[in-house]
Amino acid sequence: MTKSAKLGFWSIVLLGINSIIGTGIFGLPNKAYGMVGEASLWVILFDMFLAVSIALCFAEAAARFKDNGGPYIYAKEAFGNFFGYEVGIMKWFMGIIAWGAFASFFAARLAVVFPILESPVAKTAIILITLFGLAGVNLLGVKTSKIVNNAITLGKLIPLIFFIVVGIAMYGNLEPVTSSATPIVPTSGDFVDAAILLFFAFTGFESIAIAAEDMENPMKNLPKAIIMVMALVSLVYIAILAICMKALGPELANSATPVADAAGKLIGSAGKILVMTGTLISVAGINIAASFVTPKSGVALAQKGMLPEIFMKTNKNGAPYAAILVSVIVAAGLALTGQFATLAAIGVIVRFIQYIPTCISVLIFRHRYPDQEISFKIPFGPIIPIIATVASIYLLVRTGIDRPDKIIWGLGGLFVIAPFYYFIKDKISTESCIKKSA
Repeated sequence: MTKSAKLGFWSIVLLGINSIIGTGIFGLPNKAYGMVGEASLWVILFDMFLAVSIALCFAEAAARFKDNGGPYIYAKEAFGNFFGYEVGIMKWFMGIIAWGAFASFFAARLAVVFPILESPVAKTAIILITLFGLAGVNLLGVKTSKIVNNAITLGKLIPLIFFIVVGIAMYGNLEPVTSSATPIVPTSGDFVDAAILLFFAFTGFESIAIAAEDMENPMKNLPKAIIMVMALVSLVYIAILAICMKALGPELANSATPVADAAGKLIGSAGKILVMTGTLISVAGINIAASFVTPKSGVALAQKGMLPEIFMKTNKNGAPYAAILVSVIVAAGLALTGQFATLAAIGVIVRFIQYIPTCISVLIFRHRYPDQEISFKIPFGPIIPIIATVASIYLLVRTGIDRPDKIIWGLGGLFVIAPFYYFIKDKISTESCIKKSA
């Protein structure tokens, strides 16, 4: 593959933004406000600190590797092949489930805007066209995928940026929203619940490093891109929430489409239509990000002997055709069943299966390779990796207390795939993926 076909720094940034900003930010402001009122702004600042702390760990870990795999590679190198296998297989499986879910949600959102598409036949057609159309784009190679991803991400950001600019310009001119409703006084439990809810709007950055081999100078560009992505996403989220609070006031808690309603109040019906269009583009965008990143998990596993070699075979465009086809076929099968509730519950746990080993691996790599020169190292010694690890464990435990079924399904997935490791363990590459300093 030629260098020109790889993702440059800004393409990596756009991929990261596309992987994080989906539909959540268009709907979460009302839920957070309904739980903790005006304290929701402090909640999102708190979540920003936690998410950035975890993302910094991914950035430092990414600075040591140029292989595909992201959190799978970090877990394999830090804890051994078995842990790498568990993280890698679960990551790929959940990526496939998520891709199918995104395609299904895209069909549902289109049906809301265009009622003629509400029939089961129309929704099935949209799901299949979305999945196999994006698979076809990926089969054309990284260059085509890069162009499509960059274009859709910019299309997603334009309505949000317009909304933010207008909101900031009119912020002082909006009439105060008065209400006789009793102000919401959140408890500590409400604050934590809101923090867990909003935290997942920041997730997705963990997928950026999976396609490292398709990026220019990943050991240098990935850490910078992860930091840039988290900074930009955080600013966008804070601005959107603040403007929604100012524009809608207490009405925000009862708004089903808070950003669109706030845009309607700021700009009128044109603004509401613009944001609703942006929502559709956003859902399409996260489908594109999933279609690009998901097959790379299969490629990374095959490269280390954890899946058959065919999954790393490429066509004349340099696209891993077997990994793409298997990913899209399974995603389509799951999407057409419509039974995502149980499977999606595993996804919450899988995120922490990636976060916790990655955060701990930073400390392990520092101890194991003290002389390795890397392009990025988290400041303040071990403080941030420790905070990120503790925060991840706490969020996992708290999620399990609120929804024990998620823990059962998540751990169940780990137990189900564990026996298969012993059939392939002798084929696993034992070569270190980390770049040692000369």
